[in-house]
Amino acid sequence: MIPLTTRAVNSVAAIGAHCDDIVIGAGATLMQIARNNPGVVVHALVLSGAGTEREIEEKNAFAALCPQADVRLTVADLPDGHLPDHWGAVKRQLAEFRRACQPDLVLGPQRDDHHQDHRLIAELIPTEFRAHLTLGYEILKWESDLPNPTLYVPVPDDVAHQKTQLLAQCYPSQAKRAWFDDEAFLGLMRVRGVQCRARYAEAFVSEKAVLNPAADDPRG
Repeated sequence: MIPLTTRAVNSVAAIGAHCDDIVIGAGATLMQIARNNPGVVVHALVLSGAGTEREIEEKNAFAALCPQADVRLTVADLPDGHLPDHWGAVKRQLAEFRRACQPDLVLGPQRDDHHQDHRLIAELIPTEFRAHLTLGYEILKWESDLPNPTLYVPVPDDVAHQKTQLLAQCYPSQAKRAWFDDEAFLGLMRVRGVQCRARYAEAFVSEKAVLNPAADDPRG
């Protein structure tokens, strides 16, 4: 494995179908980027939950997750579970979001996620972010759809436990879900850690990346 670094990241775009998706899939990664890059701008778009308790939960979670970052969170009001029926509205939201940011890194759902809302967003992200490194995060749930990751982000013990505590504290509306608990989130991070020789890790799918061996920026 070749280690990479995120120390040059000045702006991140994170996209989710539902409030809590981003934190479940990439919370520890965002936490570390924010710690190591003070003042980093985190653009976040969530397609559903506006005007409900879920939006309040999401705002509280991002405030706790990235206190050192400039967080710019947008929560839309599209219907949970029915995003494919609103393809045009999802596309417009993503296009508007894209015009408002120029990120160094894009985080979103992975394309083979079995949840229809997650999958639609994963399919549409590359149509708007065409020249960006995009990483697809995984969301543990009852479907057997965990991917074979291609990129791992090691997570220190304290960050892993902070992520699970934050999920429990900031999303009380999800506590009734059988899979929404510390054991599940830590368990998946522990498995991903084993796969990259770390204690804990978050894992992602990268569909395309460009390796430039030259010193100059290929974007000129």
